[in-house]
Amino acid sequence: MTDPVRLSIETELDYTFEARTAVLLQIEAAMTPEQRVESAHIAISPVQHFARIPGHDEIGERIWLDVEERLTVSYKSEVAVQRLVTDLSGLAATPPHLLPAETVDYLMPSRYCQADHFEHIVESEFAGLSGGAAVAAMREWIATHFSLVPGVSNSNTGALESYVQRQGVCRDYAHMLITLARAASVPARFVSVYGPGVTPPDFHAVVEVFLAGAWHLVDATGMATGADMAVIGVGRDAADTSFLTHYAGCTLNRQEVRVSRILAL
Repeated sequence: MTDPVRLSIETELDYTFEARTAVLLQIEAAMTPEQRVESAHIAISPVQHFARIPGHDEIGERIWLDVEERLTVSYKSEVAVQRLVTDLSGLAATPPHLLPAETVDYLMPSRYCQADHFEHIVESEFAGLSGGAAVAAMREWIATHFSLVPGVSNSNTGALESYVQRQGVCRDYAHMLITLARAASVPARFVSVYGPGVTPPDFHAVVEVFLAGAWHLVDATGMATGADMAVIGVGRDAADTSFLTHYAGCTLNRQEVRVSRILAL
């Protein structure tokens, strides 16, 4: 086992809301068997209500807030990541009828990942491939055919639109890979992470695929690796893992994310 990768994470949010609203916040690195939160502090401006609830699949936590007008959040943490990274191409798929219950939802189409529309595309584009070999080929296909272009997609953009546009941001790349994997009967879920190599620095979206009896992280953009990602939360797609969900109009005043490796002395 190699030494853990230690990350320093700093996040600053500043939003103004048009009316009093509930806000669901999910920005804290999760405590999991593969990553240890060594220190953490979150400071939130005065709110009417504050309550922690488990994240999707019990990974990480969300925070319910009742916000009157303005919300500022400052989050700082240090996380030690010690995750084994395996070559996907050699991993076998689990036959659907043998999949554990907790993976079944991640075979199904979801709001942004319309996998039922891609079965024929997968059969044609990735014929003869299965399991990890198919997922690796899908990741390579996306890297070859897609361009990272901010501003061309929005909160309504799903895999169907991304397949046509062939461009977008990390969220669109993740939705595309999830959709292709599910269409090939490989459970895949959306993962929000912090990564030190993300450009520009921001919350990052990657994928976990269930192969050979375990979940494996895959970054379709190639900007981060499983060895140095700090997971925040997981879900069916971006709708389950948004760092900030709100129910009133809002103005973004400032948002900064800084992630760096802590060098050993």
